[in-house]
Amino acid sequence: MESATLLLQSNFTAPRALTTRAVVPFRRRQDSRVFSVLRNPPATDNASKFAQHERIPIADHDPAGHINNSSSSASTGYQDSWFHLLATNHLSQSVQFASGIRNKKRGYESLVEAATAVYKNYNPILQRELVILALQRAFPRPILALIRTVMPNSRFTREFFAAFTTVFFAWLVGACEVKESEVNGRRERNVVNIKKCRLLQKGFLEESNCVGMCLNLCKVPSQTFIKDFLGMPVNMVPNFDDMSCEMVFGEEPLKPEDDPAFKQSCFKQCKVKQKHTTNCINQYNKKMEADHDKCT
Repeated sequence: MESATLLLQSNFTAPRALTTRAVVPFRRRQDSRVFSVLRNPPATDNASKFAQHERIPIADHDPAGHINNSSSSASTGYQDSWFHLLATNHLSQSVQFASGIRNKKRGYESLVEAATAVYKNYNPILQRELVILALQRAFPRPILALIRTVMPNSRFTREFFAAFTTVFFAWLVGACEVKESEVNGRRERNVVNIKKCRLLQKGFLEESNCVGMCLNLCKVPSQTFIKDFLGMPVNMVPNFDDMSCEMVFGEEPLKPEDDPAFKQSCFKQCKVKQKHTTNCINQYNKKMEADHDKCT
């Protein structure tokens, strides 16, 4: 009787090799809140905030409202890491939240489509304001306020911003390096040289061939955001011939009417057919003057 009892106990002892404990963490990570949000972005009613504004009719607009469905990594040649994909999806969702226009794509392709939707559906003033709103949502306000407080405009801060951009934002703009420039008679490493802007080449120009997307969705709102929320003036100088760009930290940007970038005529193959020179500049300046008058 005792031998039978021992036999039953040994038969019902689960071998340690058959446990599935090692699989559980992987499944939990896949079901985490981060992946849930990336797979199913929350619905937003932010579109109603801008619903009262008149949208601009665009010639040759795709009725489906979508761009090329080809894979972003395949079309650009970039191999995005998990961190790059996470950052790109986060920025894309911020743009989609601000505009109220959703898409179901992922990675860089989703960001390009979100930006294209903003450009095709809103006038130049709202394009810039929506991007600034998206950037505010993407970066926590307390962190922005802290950076502005502890890092006032100085040589150290200008060089820090340049180095930080080359390390942590290559996923957005492509390969870049720090260069020197002269500031108040001294040489500083405060310039970011983007050799061939990923967003300009593979996003704006490849998908739309429109210079205005670079100006209204990147240059102007980025300059405004970095100065207003980080306290650092920056002048972005795109080169539409070789697709390069320079970010000069500590340098005040030129007024649109004096900036050579705004005198650049659009490409003949432009798919958007939206003016981005004299009319939108005048409209933008009038709004800025009106806002200034309200505050004074």
